[in-house]
Amino acid sequence: MNIQNQEVIEVPNATVVFVKGNLDGVTAYGFDTSAGGHPMVNAMAGLAMLNEGEKLIMINHCAPMGLFPKVEAEFEFTYADRADGLTRVEFTKKAGVNGVTDFASTSCEGGCSH
Repeated sequence: MNIQNQEVIEVPNATVVFVKGNLDGVTAYGFDTSAGGHPMVNAMAGLAMLNEGEKLIMINHCAPMGLFPKVEAEFEFTYADRADGLTRVEFTKKAGVNGVTDFASTSCEGGCSH
């Protein structure tokens, strides 16, 4: 994940371990659902706690294509396949945009993309 100075944190509604630290000089959170743990549930739980400019790093077995349209109004995101076959997604909270994401919407109809 490349998050520096990691500490494990408690995240409401999460089903996997979350860490907090810093990445590129900003506060960053991270989680790994590549081996299970409800990717959409955990992504929404993590995104709900971000402040402007903060990052959320998600490691998953694929790019969660059903998630992106649900969060694109409030979050920037990039994703890339890693050498180990997993996908790393980096979300950043947009400045001046709040309250437009339905964090309770954790169903996924979009599937994956590699």
